[in-house]
Amino acid sequence: MESFFQVSQILVAILLVVIILLQIRNQGSGFFGSAQASFRTRRGLEKTMFQFTIALAVVFTVLAIIGAMRPSVIF
Repeated sequence: MESFFQVSQILVAILLVVIILLQIRNQGSGFFGSAQASFRTRRGLEKTMFQFTIALAVVFTVLAIIGAMRPSVIF
């Protein structure tokens, strides 16, 4: 059961990094953004990716808390 939490946390972390990098690449307005892109509404796939990023961050945080609360067995 302990390995399930570790593997799932690693998979969620990798998926979170990939989603964040895809969002940065899809902006197309430089690394830090521009003044025009500061106040706009997310629509379509961009909105879905943003919501998925938030959900993955919550899942990652919950898995980290559960992993920290569980006693680890050291052999």
